[in-house]
Amino acid sequence: MTGPHNFQNDTGLPDRSNTGRLLLSRPIANDLDDFFAIFGDPKTNLFNPLGPIEDKTVAAARLTQLIEHWYEHGFGTWTVRAGKGGEVLGFGGLTLRSYGGEQKLNLGYRFHFNSWGKGYATELAIFSLQYARFVLRKPSVWAVVRPGNRSSIRVLEKAGMIWAGHHDDVPGEAPSLLYRSLFL
Repeated sequence: MTGPHNFQNDTGLPDRSNTGRLLLSRPIANDLDDFFAIFGDPKTNLFNPLGPIEDKTVAAARLTQLIEHWYEHGFGTWTVRAGKGGEVLGFGGLTLRSYGGEQKLNLGYRFHFNSWGKGYATELAIFSLQYARFVLRKPSVWAVVRPGNRSSIRVLEKAGMIWAGHHDDVPGEAPSLLYRSLFL
């Protein structure tokens, strides 16, 4: 995880990484316009029970939470850019999330709809799992996906994650699916 496209923060973990086609970097406040464009777009929220973020101040607060996660834990959601620093394609990576009161390492991502179908989410997911295993030295990664989100289910399975059960996280709706990657 070191090389010309990576640098270390005060935790000793990389702030930036390059997957080959993607540049992953710690989010910053200047990412707000791209964050709001992606998280506020109804197309990217088809399977999000909460729907799109409708207000830029709410988007700013969510982005601030992602930035703070980095400061607190030394890792988190990356801003995902094309190539070596081109346009923002999306946001994704690893965060701590509560599953039934237990903190687990969670894989999550959201890409601009123009980026769908190009393998970016799979590339990010595979990289994130490798990062969790070899850099963070975590035993497993979890992901939550709505049952109708076939594209994200395929991404998780292509990345090597397996179905691990249900998560009743949306009242009045079918439970979400839990996926897990177990590192031996």
